[in-house]
Amino acid sequence: RPEALRDLASLEIRSSHVANECIFSEKDRARGIFIVLDGEVKLSINSSDGRRLSLSIARKGEILGLASALTGVPYDVTAETLYPTKIAHVSRKEFLNFLTRHPEVYLTVTEYLSRHVTMACEQLRTVGLSATAPEKLARLLLEWSHSGQTTECGTRFRFSLTHEEIGEFIGTSRETVTRTLNTFKNRHLVAFQGSMVTIPSRTALESFAHA
Repeated sequence: RPEALRDLASLEIRSSHVANECIFSEKDRARGIFIVLDGEVKLSINSSDGRRLSLSIARKGEILGLASALTGVPYDVTAETLYPTKIAHVSRKEFLNFLTRHPEVYLTVTEYLSRHVTMACEQLRTVGLSATAPEKLARLLLEWSHSGQTTECGTRFRFSLTHEEIGEFIGTSRETVTRTLNTFKNRHLVAFQGSMVTIPSRTALESFAHA
């Protein structure tokens, strides 16, 4: 509702962040919510032995730390900017007071959290149930392409992660990512130009994702 959006906007503290800057870390105390105004933020978790699994990339309009802000438990992920990013922060106290003033927002919050549970299940399916690295990488590229632009050459989107960072999303090594991407390029399933990637045929790449 417009009045609720105006109220929330009045509580925001906006800030700009450079690339590769940590917004919050898992196990940090819940300080509130963070809204991505511009840029992209990588969400990841770490194992006790230091291995990292990247879960998703949050883009403009997405809310970070929502579950922790509601419950007061520490953040369960680490949020790190991929590019120069603008963030709006609302403290936990202010956010809870906002919900008290606008109880109708709870439905939206519930739907948002439900979508993110579904996304987490999809990520687990990609990493845990996909049989091969090509299948995992194809699924990941197709997922990221949903935010891309449709051109006469195919679906085009920004893609400037290192091969090691890509490996963190699918639970495999940098070498395997490099080898698989080379296979995709040789088969004309993907094309790279600087920080942009184009998928000429989603149908062709989907054949790997559902192998």
